Amino acid sequence: MVTPYYLKVKKLDFTAGSKLIVLINEEEAYHFGIHAGDKVSICWRGKKKLVVDINLSDKQIKPGEIGMYEEIWRKNSMENNEIVEMTVLGRPASIQAIKKKLLGHPLTKEDARSIVEDIATNRISSTEIAYFVAATFLYSYTDDELYYMTKSVAETGEIIKYSGTVVDKHSVGGIAGNRTTMVVIPIIASLGLKIPKTSSRAITSPAGTADTMEVLAPVSLSAVEMKEVVKKTNACMIWGGSFNLAPADDKMLKVTYPLSLEPYDKMIVSVMAKKVATNVKYLVIDMPVGDTAKILDMATADMLEKKFIYVAKRFGIKIKVFKNIGLDPIGQGIGPTLEARDVLRVLQQKEGRPMDLEEKSLELAAELYNLVKNIGMAKARKEVALALSSGKAWSKMKEIIKAQGGQEKIDSEGIELGNVTHSIKATKSGEVIKTDNKNINALCRILGAPLDKKAGIYLEAEYGKKVVAGQSIYTFYASNEQRMALALAAVDKLKIFTIK
Repeated sequence: MVTPYYLKVKKLDFTAGSKLIVLINEEEAYHFGIHAGDKVSICWRGKKKLVVDINLSDKQIKPGEIGMYEEIWRKNSMENNEIVEMTVLGRPASIQAIKKKLLGHPLTKEDARSIVEDIATNRISSTEIAYFVAATFLYSYTDDELYYMTKSVAETGEIIKYSGTVVDKHSVGGIAGNRTTMVVIPIIASLGLKIPKTSSRAITSPAGTADTMEVLAPVSLSAVEMKEVVKKTNACMIWGGSFNLAPADDKMLKVTYPLSLEPYDKMIVSVMAKKVATNVKYLVIDMPVGDTAKILDMATADMLEKKFIYVAKRFGIKIKVFKNIGLDPIGQGIGPTLEARDVLRVLQQKEGRPMDLEEKSLELAAELYNLVKNIGMAKARKEVALALSSGKAWSKMKEIIKAQGGQEKIDSEGIELGNVTHSIKATKSGEVIKTDNKNINALCRILGAPLDKKAGIYLEAEYGKKVVAGQSIYTFYASNEQRMALALAAVDKLKIFTIK
């Protein structure tokens, strides 16, 4: 039987960062047989429980005390000298399951559940999570593993139920810009369908839908607030990490961020778990394919399409995977504010709007509308195009912005961009024969995106078009000279356009 220890809370007036850590006295830990990094369960007031990591102190914490960092005692309303029960946890079963996957053995339903639950409750560390995610690069999931992981990730968080039929559109990413979601959502919602969108922040790109929508309105809404917005407008565009939606997925995403890499199977689980958790019944997947995109070739796209269809079928979701050639960015702005400006230019039907963004958004909206209504693509295309050209979609977007706490009286040309700019000019005349999406993303991150929402790149040339020597082909935006200097130092090595 595990022996509990009883300690008095000492509130510390500083934070430990993102990890949940407590401090105990070093000498006392020695007598308890506890080591730095051990996992313990903290229980107080008879029912509240938290799993945390142990760290040791020989001066700050006296014997009989447990030091609580600010993020713990504030969030959990702990008081000084409050008595807590501390129990040392054994090595979780999930560690054995992770080892199993690293050695190439398929996970059982119980393995998947133990890993996901322990990730969601902080019972395993970010290092162990990273090993698990990396294992997926080595050994792809079987169909059963995809189902087990998707189900576990969805069910360890909140399940959001709506009245009526719920639809959604999701892009797997990999193409710069491509902010079609923010055009499709108001079109579809204006046609009477329910489309509550929960998005991730950027993983491999300079902006995710949540990052871009945040330029226009708050995206960190609670589940209750989200349902209220959907009730009012038929839609929302919020960050999925702002409440307990698939919490294990958010933690797995964080370990992929430093290298800007995400295994394909992990991506499928991430996408589908959130659709399951929000009760989606009709789904269109936008899958750009190209040698500088996330999906490199059609063979890979075909394989992923089969996997998406398999998982969707297991959960009763009707799905369409829209595979398309991604040789060029979609839209001209790359980075949160520049992409938000592109979106508003399309919705407001401004002259000079990015027509590639408009055209692809209409294609995807028609695919989704037809998937639900089964009226044929020609009629579906006509109806979604009318919703956009008539201003109906823009009116709906203003409703969504207002319901999420933003200013509905906003114009595309009123969005504030980075105040430090630099134009890059073509060194020779010719045709653009290649656009490198990965280099666009890398340069945008150097400029500060997505954390600096005003940073990014505005593209003035495109694949297949002619340019003239001395012509501006793209413009950098940054919020300070230091970031601009870094980007200019990298620009020769990170070529965006190949001109021949």
